Amino acid sequence: MYQDFGLFINGQWRPAEGRGTTSVVSPVTEEPVGDAPVATRADTEEALESAARGLLAWRCRTGFERAEALHAVADEMSRRKAQGARMISTETGKPIAQSEREWSLAVDQFRWYAEEARRIYGRVVESRVPGGRFEILHEPIGIAAAFTAWNFPAALVARKVAPALAAGCSIIVRPSSQTPGTAMVIVDCIRAGNLPAGTVSLVVGPTGTTYTPIMASPQVRKVSLTGSTRVGQQMIRDAADTVKKVSMELGGNAPLIVFDDADLETALNVSVPTKYANAGQVCVTPDRFFVHESIHDAFVDGFVQRTKALKLGNGLDPSVQMGPLINASRLGGIETIIAEAENAGARIVAGGRRASAFNDGYFHEPTVLVDVSDDMRVFSQENFGPIAAITRFSSDDEVLARANASDMGLSAYAFTRSPKRARRAVAELKSGMVGINSFALAASEAPFGGTNYSGMGREGGLEGIGDYLDTKLAQIVF
Repeated sequence: MYQDFGLFINGQWRPAEGRGTTSVVSPVTEEPVGDAPVATRADTEEALESAARGLLAWRCRTGFERAEALHAVADEMSRRKAQGARMISTETGKPIAQSEREWSLAVDQFRWYAEEARRIYGRVVESRVPGGRFEILHEPIGIAAAFTAWNFPAALVARKVAPALAAGCSIIVRPSSQTPGTAMVIVDCIRAGNLPAGTVSLVVGPTGTTYTPIMASPQVRKVSLTGSTRVGQQMIRDAADTVKKVSMELGGNAPLIVFDDADLETALNVSVPTKYANAGQVCVTPDRFFVHESIHDAFVDGFVQRTKALKLGNGLDPSVQMGPLINASRLGGIETIIAEAENAGARIVAGGRRASAFNDGYFHEPTVLVDVSDDMRVFSQENFGPIAAITRFSSDDEVLARANASDMGLSAYAFTRSPKRARRAVAELKSGMVGINSFALAASEAPFGGTNYSGMGREGGLEGIGDYLDTKLAQIVF
């Protein structure tokens, strides 16, 4: 499966010969889908050296030249959509329709930042020195590194690579070892842009041979992470030694507030597929469902009905709506969270156990819990799985305070027909992103990211390119 790719260093694919490999396991069958080569420390150091050479050549390209290259990458990705989507579903198990949408979102990132490459504007400020002018310029920060998670293996790579290239940086991609093939397909598409050798590199492997030399290198000036809060905290500590700029999208524990004036059918129709997309393994998915007491029972009945109608199975089957969890550890973790909640008094009204229809794979039933209290782990921490935990509330003041009782601040949602309530929710919810009557937050044109323990920096939109630029001031007097 990975034999046509490998590691990508100095503009060339490096196959597994002479290197160790890591087995990538299908979450559907529990069988290996292929063996990907693992980078040695020497491979990563060579990638760093080639990235330095690539930077010198790439940063000299004009914004218009970089734009043309990124559009060529997007064109190639569009042509290879079927291959990319199939790779996503094979590695993650997610339904093919979701994989196709993810691949399209990845293409959008290259399209958007192709245009942003033309618009890295400086400005001129009048100086108090007679005859002087201040010029404020923006320059590529240098070599960047991207560390990505497995749950969105195409979108997360694109969100980091596209703005870095648009800014004039070279970048080293280190994808999750659980989904290396998706990143490989994207990097192979990047070859269509005819970038200088070394501008983009890809290494796969454990911390000691990939992460450690990248973080230790003073040449790497920017690192971006999508991962857990624990890993993010360690990266901040490691980045301090060489004063690297960091941006990161970490965990979430999103509240969803359904006010008493919400359009109940709309809330149900969009909440269920959103909650169980990618088997709930989405950082921005709603975890904590706060439903007004006057409509609580009707919401639960409608949610359970729709949840039980979902079809589980192999994501490559177009009729499947939810696939497996990524591995046995995640499956066991979900079982533990549900058991703890049930022992503490929560009631299971849908799902609650491994999917008995499957002899193989890490399948768990989409689950709905009620009578949940705020101190239960299923509510107080990100569960990162197919669990909807539902509780009641009685007043706006109460629910906003409870929704904000979390260290996380990635996304939050509310359903209401009241513009006043909507504005209050946007103003008071402590979150980097808020959706009102909508879950559509991820778009190339909009800044994506969180606050507090959910991370820092933004990916997407005008803001997304800023982390890959240094600002330079010049005072010019004639």
